[in-house]
Amino acid sequence: MNKLAITKAAALGALAAFCAWGEWVYEGQWGSFGTGNGQFYWPASVAVAPNGNVYVAEFGNDRVQYFTPTGSFLGKWGSRGTGDGQFGMPSGVAVTPAGDKIYVADSFNDRVQYFTPTGSYLGKWGSRGSGNGEFHFPEGVGVAPNGNVYVTDLANHRIQYFTPTGSFLGTWGSYWPRGPGLAANGNVYVSESRNNRVQYFTSAGSLLGRWGSYGAGDGQFDFPRGVAVATNGNVYVCDQNNYRVQYFTSSGSFLGKWGSYGRGDGQFNLPVDVALGTGGNRVYVVDDDNNRIQYFKRDNPAVTPTSLGRVKALFR
Repeated sequence: MNKLAITKAAALGALAAFCAWGEWVYEGQWGSFGTGNGQFYWPASVAVAPNGNVYVAEFGNDRVQYFTPTGSFLGKWGSRGTGDGQFGMPSGVAVTPAGDKIYVADSFNDRVQYFTPTGSYLGKWGSRGSGNGEFHFPEGVGVAPNGNVYVTDLANHRIQYFTPTGSFLGTWGSYWPRGPGLAANGNVYVSESRNNRVQYFTSAGSLLGRWGSYGAGDGQFDFPRGVAVATNGNVYVCDQNNYRVQYFTSSGSFLGKWGSYGRGDGQFNLPVDVALGTGGNRVYVVDDDNNRIQYFKRDNPAVTPTSLGRVKALFR
């Protein structure tokens, strides 16, 4: 390799290091097994409101709890039952872009319920079946920028979407769909646990692309679950049986990963859902079998004008 090639390679490597914006590192956690405030029994889904509050749906405790951004308990609602405001093992939670409504996928009651940010009941829709607006174990729920509500109708192998008050708008099929993750441009990202891939669609369900296969390599999956899309378009996926979170560009190019099996800080035992904090500088992960929420921050490298100048100088 000649001197010019070496210089260019060094410059590119240095520039990549300075522009990588670091990696996601452990910041904190909360939760333990139980029924008390701030405890969990199979937490299933997490969502973040515009004010930073964090909502968690609990499959085992039939309730929703909400917290400050660092996990201080604020409130809860729900109990086992079929009445308004009661749940049958809720598996999904989502917040509107305005922060004025909380949607919950009430899985064993085959319906979606929605509430004020403090848990006052507002409405519901759905019943058991395979027709339009009916469900068979709705597992995930997401809200688009325009307020439309997308539901992963797991056992019916499809996505359905609705107006904010539950009027049916459309549907399309996907095998064992999880998520969904809603992008700022309205695109819908869905993970398929049994097919070990992520697909993404227009807001009306036209396929745009897909990525993934079975395995433990970068960009491969073993039973992918929750999906979240950052404001910059990056896509975060809980890779459940590989005990990690992977993240990608909006079209599926691999960017990074973190996590391993265990109970220590930054380790997971079945990561099942993921959400981005306000501003995109924090990631929340539901660590299901560890009965906790972990959150991570970006470890940004220090870039000074002097050091950047040295990088630029390598190109001369």
